Amino acid sequence: METKYNIVKQAIMSKILDGTFQPHQKIYSESELMKQFDVSRHTVRVAIGELVTQGWLYREQGAGTFCVDRSEVETSMNASNQKNIAIITTYISDYIFPSIIRGAESYLSQHGYHVSLFSTNNNHENERKALNKILTQRFDGVIIEPTKSALFNPNINYYLNLERKNIPYIMINAFYDELDPLSITMNDEKGGYIQTKHLIELGHTNIIGFFKTDDIQGNKRMKGFLQAHREHGVFVDPSNIVIYSSEEKATKPVEFLQEKLSVGEDVPTAIVCYNDELAIRLLDVIREKNLQVPEDISIVGFDDSFMANATEVKLTTIQHPKSKMGESAAKMILDIVKAVTGSNKKARDTAESIVIDSELIIRDSTKQINK
Repeated sequence: METKYNIVKQAIMSKILDGTFQPHQKIYSESELMKQFDVSRHTVRVAIGELVTQGWLYREQGAGTFCVDRSEVETSMNASNQKNIAIITTYISDYIFPSIIRGAESYLSQHGYHVSLFSTNNNHENERKALNKILTQRFDGVIIEPTKSALFNPNINYYLNLERKNIPYIMINAFYDELDPLSITMNDEKGGYIQTKHLIELGHTNIIGFFKTDDIQGNKRMKGFLQAHREHGVFVDPSNIVIYSSEEKATKPVEFLQEKLSVGEDVPTAIVCYNDELAIRLLDVIREKNLQVPEDISIVGFDDSFMANATEVKLTTIQHPKSKMGESAAKMILDIVKAVTGSNKKARDTAESIVIDSELIIRDSTKQINK
C-alpha cells in the first residue's frame, strides 16, 4: 500500500510536470496540503522535505516553498550530450505496432539516437506516467501514438508543458484534435469509404460495419462507410453499424455477429472491419456458423497487417505503410529537433503534417454477389 507522504509527494510532482506549478512559483501551503489530502503536518513536511532534497522544490524562510526551475537541472543532467528520443505507443508487441516501432527505431539508431519505448496499453493513466518520465528525464523529442484519441484527454497539460519546454513532439496514426499537433496519419475517412465502395460495387447492400470509436480512426472510417452508402444510393440499416470501445474489442463485435448470424433471416452479405485484427476474429465466427468467406459473406479489413495473409482466406484490406510510417516519423522528429535546438523556433514552424493516402488491396475475401 502506498504511503500517505508518497501520495502527497507524487501529487506535487504531477503538478510540476503538467505545468500547474511554474518555475519559482509558490506551491500550496502546508495547511492547504493537510486539508487537501487529509493528512498530518508531519506527513506533508516529509513529502516536501524529500522533494527539496531531490531538487524539485526549494524553501525561502518566511515566504514558503517554491518550484525549482527544472530546465536548469535538466541541462546539467544532460551534459553528456547523449541524444534521446522517446516513442509512446498504445501497444508495443501487438498487431502492426512492432513494425511501426522497428521503422522508427532503425532510423533513429542510424543517426546516433538512443530510443526509449513506452506503452500506454491505450490507457490514459499509463500515458500520464510515460509523460511524467519524459518530462523528468529530458528527451530531445517524442513520437506519440495517442491514447483513445476520440475522447477527452486528461493529460493535455503535460503536452502543453512539453511545448513550454520546447520539447518537440509529433503524433502518428491519430492525434488529439484540441492540440492540433504535427502528425503522420492515414486518410482513414477515405479508407472507410473505399472499403465500403468496393463491396457496394460487387452488389452488396446488406453490409455490417464494425468501428472502434474511442480512437478517432474509427470515427473517420465510419464516416467513410456512411458516405459510400449515400453516394451509391444504398440505405444504411442503423442496426448494421456496430460501435465498440478498446475494452470491448475482443467481445462485443463477436457476440453481435454470432447473434446476427443465428437469426436465419436478413443475414448480411458483407462486413467492413475496423482493422484486420477484428476481421480475423470474425472469420472464426463465420466458420462456426458453417458459412464460408467469400462464398456466403465477403469481409474487408484495414491495415494490411501480417494477419491479412496468415489465414487460409487472404484478406482484402486497406494498405498501411507501417515500417515506412515509423521511419517517416523518425525523420520528421529529427528534422524538427535540429531546427529548434538552440533557437526560438517552435515545432509547428519547421514542418507540416502528413496524411497518407488509402489504397485497397484486393485479395480472396470479397466477391461479386449473386443476384
